[in-house]
Amino acid sequence: MKLLNPRRWITPRGMQGKIFIGFALVTLLSIVSVTSIVYVNMRDTIKHNAVTSVSDSIRQADESLNIMLQEIDRLNTVVVTNKNTVIDTILSPNEEISYEWFQEQKRISEFLSGLIDYKPYISRIAVVGTNGKVFFTGSPWLDRSFLETPMMKDILRNGSRHAYFKPAGTDDVITVGREIRYDRKAIGVVMVDLNYDFIKKTYGVKPTVDSMLYVLDENNGFVYQSESMPESDAPSVDTIVKVNRQFSGRGVADQVIDGKSYIVVKRQSAYTGWTTLALIPMDSLLSESTKIRNRMIEVSVIVFILILIGSLQMSYRTTIHIQKLKSMMMWVREGNLSFPRTEIKSKDEIGDLYRVFIDMVEDLERLMEGIRISEKKKREAELTALQAQIRPHFLYNSLNTIKYLANLNGVPNIEEVSGSLIELMRSVLGNSNEFLTLREELDYVASYVSIEKYKFMEPVQVVTQIEDDALLKCRVLKLMLQPLVENAIIHGIGQLGQEGFVRIRVYAEQHDLIIEVTDNGKGMTQEEIELLLGEPEKEKNSSRFSGMGVRNVHERIVRMYGEPYGVKLMSEPGRYTKAEIRFPLHNETEISAKEVV
Repeated sequence: MKLLNPRRWITPRGMQGKIFIGFALVTLLSIVSVTSIVYVNMRDTIKHNAVTSVSDSIRQADESLNIMLQEIDRLNTVVVTNKNTVIDTILSPNEEISYEWFQEQKRISEFLSGLIDYKPYISRIAVVGTNGKVFFTGSPWLDRSFLETPMMKDILRNGSRHAYFKPAGTDDVITVGREIRYDRKAIGVVMVDLNYDFIKKTYGVKPTVDSMLYVLDENNGFVYQSESMPESDAPSVDTIVKVNRQFSGRGVADQVIDGKSYIVVKRQSAYTGWTTLALIPMDSLLSESTKIRNRMIEVSVIVFILILIGSLQMSYRTTIHIQKLKSMMMWVREGNLSFPRTEIKSKDEIGDLYRVFIDMVEDLERLMEGIRISEKKKREAELTALQAQIRPHFLYNSLNTIKYLANLNGVPNIEEVSGSLIELMRSVLGNSNEFLTLREELDYVASYVSIEKYKFMEPVQVVTQIEDDALLKCRVLKLMLQPLVENAIIHGIGQLGQEGFVRIRVYAEQHDLIIEVTDNGKGMTQEEIELLLGEPEKEKNSSRFSGMGVRNVHERIVRMYGEPYGVKLMSEPGRYTKAEIRFPLHNETEISAKEVV
């Protein structure tokens, strides 16, 4: 078998191809994501800055105009509240072309001129009486024909509130008017014309060259309209009025008007009631961001190509050692532990993997040699185990022979002891399970008692009380009851030299199994009870047969189930001793599942 050529593995299915494709996809996704996020954030920033700039400019223009109109309103208030100069002159019976009329004209003209001196933004102030008297200073000329105009009627209808107008057919003034009343009757109006150049300077907001700004009064009449856009591209008057009606309140919105996308910024003056609409064409606003986006795409393509070339080289250098290592593994797979080893000197994870692999192969060689030695020892151990199995069978056969001879010679006690010993040894040595049923545990006790009763001159009576036969199917720890019965017979009754009595009582208490072993032996003191449960040497002396004494039983139960389970001793010297075993109730299904786990 030849070592594999690493260059054969540069395929889409090979690791180098997967690394290259994966790295390329991640790079492409990263570049597209970053470019998209940067472009979208840049667009949003440009739009936000444009909207903020326009909103602030509109607000400042609105506030500046409100300040100016408030000053004009104060001038109007001064006029309508002046009785001697204004009201008395309007109500005067003097006719034109009279000396008195000239005096009145001069007096009111001087009064009006004094109000607008040093106010270049005011082009005219006029007082027009309903009786046909007209007084003004500034330009243009005004005569009594104004009495029949709609503006005159609107000012009178508006009453004491200030009215704001852009006279039809004029592009150079904004008129602020108010009714003049005397004795609860309208006797005329006062009007101040604001120079329209002030409006143009105030609303000169241009976020882009082709942006538009409109100021509409409460009747949707145009107070101001920018003229920066060619007439053919500008929305019509009806379209602007429709947008104003649809866009209620104030705020910002993206709208399509006549097939073009605009950012619409709207603000309504609380003082004049005029509405300011700013239309910012989206194309011109984002033209620079579009150029930047195209440039970013070009740079991203170049960077992506360079990264692809670098990733191809990197994937090749990364996988070449892996391919060499794979070829060596293929040799081992064929069972050739002695193979041509291409040394990998890299100090990265691949180099570590190579060194671990070589160590593993060397360990494998040693293990193979160890397996050959262990197999030889295993055959020897099997022979030894076979010989060991002969000994228990020989002992069982010998005991059966003694039992048979005792039966032939009519010696029932030897026959009974031999049979009990056979059953007891078969149960202890032949059953490797940790749990058994309570019935089987009681059978162990019966076999043990059959052997022990012949050691005493006086008979030992063992009585078993089962409150519910269903408890006999409960599973308990193996050899849990025999050490307690042994302790009762040998150390309780056996030392008295008289007839003894042992009672085994089994009952259930809630979810626990209780087994009591009570004897009428010599009893124990509290100190002896503590030594029996606490001293290992004492426990060994008290358990002759199995080596598992009272303390051993208690520790096994506590170790498996914890407190309060275990063995509890109660005794009174000279009268009795009672050992109580508390154990959880278990059925055969629960124990079988536990043993499997």
